[in-house]
Amino acid sequence: MKLNQLANKKILILGFGKEGRASLKFIKKRVISAVIKVADKNLSADYLKKQGGFDLVIKTPGIKKELVTAPYTTATNIFFANVKNKIIGITGSKGKSTTASLIYHILKTAGRPVHLVGNIGKPMLDKLLKPIGKDDVFVCELSSYQLDDIKYSPYITVITNLFPEHMNYHGGIKDYYRAKKNIINYVRPNDYFIYNPKNKILSDWAKQINCQVLPFEERITVSQQDIPLLGEHNRDNIKAAITVVHLFKISNHVIAQAIKTFKPLPHRLEYVGKYSGIIFYNDALATTPEATIEAIKALKNVGTIFLGGEDRGYRFINLVKIIKQYRIKNIVLFPKTGQKIYRQLKLQFNKLPRILKTTDMEEAVKFAYQCTLKNSVCLLSTASPSYSLWKNYEEKGNLFKSFVKKYSI
Repeated sequence: MKLNQLANKKILILGFGKEGRASLKFIKKRVISAVIKVADKNLSADYLKKQGGFDLVIKTPGIKKELVTAPYTTATNIFFANVKNKIIGITGSKGKSTTASLIYHILKTAGRPVHLVGNIGKPMLDKLLKPIGKDDVFVCELSSYQLDDIKYSPYITVITNLFPEHMNYHGGIKDYYRAKKNIINYVRPNDYFIYNPKNKILSDWAKQINCQVLPFEERITVSQQDIPLLGEHNRDNIKAAITVVHLFKISNHVIAQAIKTFKPLPHRLEYVGKYSGIIFYNDALATTPEATIEAIKALKNVGTIFLGGEDRGYRFINLVKIIKQYRIKNIVLFPKTGQKIYRQLKLQFNKLPRILKTTDMEEAVKFAYQCTLKNSVCLLSTASPSYSLWKNYEEKGNLFKSFVKKYSI
């Protein structure tokens, strides 16, 4: 929605978290004729009933569109409608933050005027409060929540991968995939769609759209020892980033230098340290079985793994098979999915690994110190969302790291 379409309107900002606050600041500064009110669950239990009498609602991504009873738009749509610069949009079930950050880092290393915004925690509208140069580029991480009702496609779209996620929000796998596909529903012939060719669904989408289509490049022009990211999934993220920045004529020399100096993001196969001979990794953002499988494959020598969290209907049979294949000897199980994983372990193992069922991260870390063999890995990678016990994955990962260091010798 263009700024002139917001003029003189009575606007309700529905949801007042980080993005809602950015929307309020933006509208106050850029649309001074608008009358703005705020409704949020922390301000009123019946905040959803306050939508009457407004010309327009600006909905926060975490609120389902079915709960909006008035005409509405989103901060994402306002951003896309009012930015004429090139936007690189990155989405995917996992890897989107790393890929977006890596694209940003390469372009910045090359001296390009570039901004990293979106689901990574930097509201898009905040960037529109200051002057923007005509050559500025926006690297925008986009979640399925933001894409569920988007009306625009970026100049360059990247989809890292696709597997079941956020089904409680979307109501099922079909609606989740539909939300993801929305990012390419408005492409123009000169736009680009960059996709992971290993994924059949993405390959099928690539055949259906009218724009420039590019699979991830196959080669990484950096030696393995200079890559700061672990695992085959991260090699795919690097390939995605290289494919994007080549469109900006960035040389392989600059790309290589940028990859070498890239700092991995916290809570994503994050090396915590080696204590008492045990190697600790924090992969708190691995909130699906597929993500945890990739972590196990990347590290290989996992002696102890922490699993379990909120139940979103995931199946754990493939994860348990990987646990058996990699001979993981110690398992911590957190509720609620810990019980489902336990049942699957009993089906797959004649003799179960050593198991601790707990709700306490401190107890889990003590167990790891007692049971993990020296020179093997203790991995926090729960294969489930964090909300059964923790506020978010950051809280879970930070607790893990703090207790690891507390009980180190």
